[in-house]
Amino acid sequence: MSHNSPASPLTARKSISLAGRIRVPGDKSISHRALILAALTVGETRIGGLLEGEDVINTAKVMRALGAKVERTGEGEWSVFGVGVGGYAQPAGPLDFGNSGTGCRLVMGAVAGCPINAVFDGDASLRKRPMRRVLDPLTRIGAKAVDVAEGGRLPLTLEGARDPLPIVYEPPVASAQLKSAVLLAGLAAPGETVVIEKEATRDHTEKMLTHFGADVQVEQVGEHGRRIVLKGRPELKPAVLQVPSDPSSAAFPLAAALIVPGSDIVLENVMMNPLRTGLFLTLREMGASIETLSSRHDGGEEVADLRVKASALHGADVPASRAPSMIDEYPILAVIAAFAEGRTRMCGLSELRVKESDRLAATAEMLRVNGVAVEIDGDDLIVEGTGSVPGGGVVATHMDHRLAMSALVMGLNSEKPVSVDDAAFIATSFPRFVELMQGLGANLAP
Repeated sequence: MSHNSPASPLTARKSISLAGRIRVPGDKSISHRALILAALTVGETRIGGLLEGEDVINTAKVMRALGAKVERTGEGEWSVFGVGVGGYAQPAGPLDFGNSGTGCRLVMGAVAGCPINAVFDGDASLRKRPMRRVLDPLTRIGAKAVDVAEGGRLPLTLEGARDPLPIVYEPPVASAQLKSAVLLAGLAAPGETVVIEKEATRDHTEKMLTHFGADVQVEQVGEHGRRIVLKGRPELKPAVLQVPSDPSSAAFPLAAALIVPGSDIVLENVMMNPLRTGLFLTLREMGASIETLSSRHDGGEEVADLRVKASALHGADVPASRAPSMIDEYPILAVIAAFAEGRTRMCGLSELRVKESDRLAATAEMLRVNGVAVEIDGDDLIVEGTGSVPGGGVVATHMDHRLAMSALVMGLNSEKPVSVDDAAFIATSFPRFVELMQGLGANLAP
């Protein structure tokens, strides 16, 4: 399977000040989980604010293929009639996740607890991403990897457990996807499934499981870790769910406002879960003007409106312990660091090597072709900021939506235009990105 759309080059040019109020799309992580968990309830769940990007739409299609009734009832409004825990039906054909590693890995967990066989596949980019570390705990629960492509990659055939077992699992790396896959599989197992994290990762799955009626207990372990205990075989109950705006998507207009002189924008309804806001903390340390206008809670998550103004920024050291709370934001942070004064060192980024692309190497190359001094030291990314970026480069996006958006934001205040070879993949996470940015005053054009 491959992405068949023609390449869509795009160029960003120096822009005048950005201004306005926008709401970026719903959070991608929560949107995936909302569809998957709603499909495991008994009855109808209504979801508002769902991200309607390609990744999430593919998850919706997969839920239909597994027997749930999934309908779009309006813009961002969806209805899901679930089949109950362990109730997924045998799919008629392969499950196609397109570009979405999150959707694929989470559904692998959910399918692992069901007595069915399913073929998991995706586009050329997803086929390059490792799946073996997700399969390892799922086989302990009782699932079987019947057929797996070389290197533990897609396409793969997963045979779900007929009698799933609860396990105690300590993930070898900090990964919310890995943790969530185990918890979703554990729903169908008797007794308690336990995940022990050395470094706490985003906790949307735990919160949403609770929202749908599961018994989930979370306690602190050590300085940064958590112990999550899920009681298996609950009857998940339908619940209304409103998806907040994605902080990872908000990062792009936020960054643009910080680096384009004279900018002043408001981002509405941004999720402020502390396990997702490492970027905001880091930028404030670098001198960014980010003001919280209001805070409230919705569906178990804290949300706020943020006012962002152009700021004089300085370099900073970003500790490795912060990586789980901002793992998707390092490409755009690297761009911001290039416009800051002084050195920024981002530590412990090994996880970026297994994203949609080798995101660590690709981020460094994105900066390098636009005249920014950058180096990779082990798993650290070091950017030498001078307050300005020469620009003029064409960035290879490697089918990576976040690289494409980061490069385009960089071009909004570079001395010369910055182009990307293909902006088509932006739609996987941020539909209408170009339109929203142009509405703020960004100079983006083919």
